[in-house]
Amino acid sequence: MAARLNAQELIEIVVDEGSFRSWDTTPITPAGGISEQYAAELAAAREKSGVDEAIVTGEGTVHGRRVAVVVGEFRFLAGSIGVAAAQRLVDAIERATLEGLPLLAGPASGGTRMQEGTVAFLSMVKITNAVVAHRRAGLPYLVYLRHPTTGGVFASWGSLGHVTVAETGSLIGFLGPRVFEALYGEKFPENVQTGENLHRHGIIDAVIGPDRIHTTVARVLDVLMGAKEIPAAVADPDTSPAVVDPDSDAWAAITRSRRPERPGVRDLLRTAANTVLPLNGTGEGEKDPGLLLALAKFGSAPCIVLGQDRFRQDSRAPLGPAALREARRGMRLAAELDLPLVTIIDTPGAALSKSAEEGGMAGEIARSLAELANLDAPSVSLIMGEGSGGGALALMPTDRVLSAENGWLSPLPPEGASAIVHRTTDRAAEMAQSQGVHAPMLLHTGVVDRIIAEHPDASDEPLDFVARVGATLEHELIALMREPSARRLARRMDRYRGLGIQKEA
Repeated sequence: MAARLNAQELIEIVVDEGSFRSWDTTPITPAGGISEQYAAELAAAREKSGVDEAIVTGEGTVHGRRVAVVVGEFRFLAGSIGVAAAQRLVDAIERATLEGLPLLAGPASGGTRMQEGTVAFLSMVKITNAVVAHRRAGLPYLVYLRHPTTGGVFASWGSLGHVTVAETGSLIGFLGPRVFEALYGEKFPENVQTGENLHRHGIIDAVIGPDRIHTTVARVLDVLMGAKEIPAAVADPDTSPAVVDPDSDAWAAITRSRRPERPGVRDLLRTAANTVLPLNGTGEGEKDPGLLLALAKFGSAPCIVLGQDRFRQDSRAPLGPAALREARRGMRLAAELDLPLVTIIDTPGAALSKSAEEGGMAGEIARSLAELANLDAPSVSLIMGEGSGGGALALMPTDRVLSAENGWLSPLPPEGASAIVHRTTDRAAEMAQSQGVHAPMLLHTGVVDRIIAEHPDASDEPLDFVARVGATLEHELIALMREPSARRLARRMDRYRGLGIQKEA
């Protein structure tokens, strides 16, 4: 592992050259009644580290954008948090909130300062409250977990980021391994408390070296602050089919949507987005390969993308409850930051299994529906291909609903519907037509607002197709960003309140 950076060295890497300005201008006053031994330890820590406490705070710019920074200094008593350090941290977080600044945190700490006991331990409460208030103000909070980050620091402000990454080769864990061994008389299992392992389990978003932090922060903030920097309107691209026939062949569209060559969400992001920053998992120990969660920009339109990945869903790994818990993480990010949300519907259906039932599949569909339908942030859904069952429904209720020309939406795969009604799968094509599952009929019935043309099949023109999708998404997102939230939400509610109801003449 490379030499550990101290707080000032990290700050100099993260912010633009020469832009940092310290907020630590008030001298630290040691707690009253401390022992001579602890006073000597504090004096030695100041001498060794070159700073007056375990927290360094201030502001700078990243690609010209003003940011606040709070960084732990491990050389000061292992970066431990006592009463004075906690107060400095809270003061900086509250100042960042008051001044409307995104906040960058770089903890490196053994946790609570043992010399100050329970009062230092309980300081984690006010630190957490300050972070929560910052997030409630709609301001980004980004965390870089450095080697090592453990204890109460990891269990408070180290685990509350909108986006959280860890240093390469870092020790990250709740209970330090030395403490575990002292308490239990055995070594903690190897390769558990590492940033890499946390990433594998969907707890953090990435593992990167300090040299990549500046660029990564700049790209993340370019998306997350986008809602506060509303882009100019763009012209509506002409992406609709020349002819839309509700009586067209539904089964032909379903057959095309299932072609293995058909582009999916990763093709869309790779080709049509100019910024893509994958996020990872629920942040709570789960991830599902069938769902892609990312920060992205289509043209000048920033968004969070929740995409069902058609290439990673099959009979062995269908879309499970964890995918929808991951999707709900994206919804919460959109809500907190007022950032547009794009959902990509492309699934043969949610998992039908013992593990899905015991994992709460039905409840996750319900909670996803509730959060998405009532989301304050602008939202667009795109039926990119297959739209089967509850897995599709969970990502459907948005401000604007788009569909690829060969997209479709059905309560079950047509074969399943045929089995229920006719006790055979042989009449799937007939059921698809009678249910009106294909895009032209969905447009006719008001289920979708817009169809994006295929010429005649996205599988045969993947690059051109995803380029049309990207241009359409940019236009739709910016139009929604420029509309009052209350109007958007009322229109969304009215759509589903009146869908399918015959109005009297």
